[in-house]
Amino acid sequence: MAVDAKLVKELREKTGAGILDSKKALEEANNDLNKAIELLREKGLAAAANKAGRIATEGVVESYIHAGGRIGVLVEINCETDFVAKTDQFKEFARDVAMHIAAMSPRYVRREEVAQDEIEKEKEILRAQALNEGKPEKIVEKMVEGRINKYYEEFCLLEQAFVKDPDKTIANLVSEKISTIGENISIRRFVRYELGEGLEKKVDNFVEEVMAQVKN
Repeated sequence: MAVDAKLVKELREKTGAGILDSKKALEEANNDLNKAIELLREKGLAAAANKAGRIATEGVVESYIHAGGRIGVLVEINCETDFVAKTDQFKEFARDVAMHIAAMSPRYVRREEVAQDEIEKEKEILRAQALNEGKPEKIVEKMVEGRINKYYEEFCLLEQAFVKDPDKTIANLVSEKISTIGENISIRRFVRYELGEGLEKKVDNFVEEVMAQVKN
């Protein structure tokens, strides 16, 4: 069933939940707004959204080094109190995010960080591809927007499918942790290094190695 975009906007305004969570709730509720609100509350996502507005300045800088030192990640994840930052649950979450970054190699934390000129350049390429495929001009723009969303899903950390559970995004994972921990959590920034990156070298599939380790 197609999800009504206006209902998604209204649901987000009423609950503060993320766009993906809102769409999923409306799909489950067959576009019934009140039922979707109940579903979000049952999952703790509406409550999580309320906490998400609070300032988070504590936290950790977590590291992950892939076996053999071929890939290294540093990620800063913030929470509200030093007490929560020291808990095993928060540390495990930070570790999972660092491992995910090693495996999936995102470029940005969130879509707002992507430069507008980069998006416009990507749209031009996608538009040309669609026209070369023989698609009617009247539907090309919708196709381009759909493919741009795929671009965000590929390169923005929060929109990527979590390597340990592809049924949820990293944004979903953050919302779940906010609900269970009871504090706002924010992934602020990260850096990922890959041995020999940018140099001519023998091709090794480090990503597959990391993902295999993550899933074990």
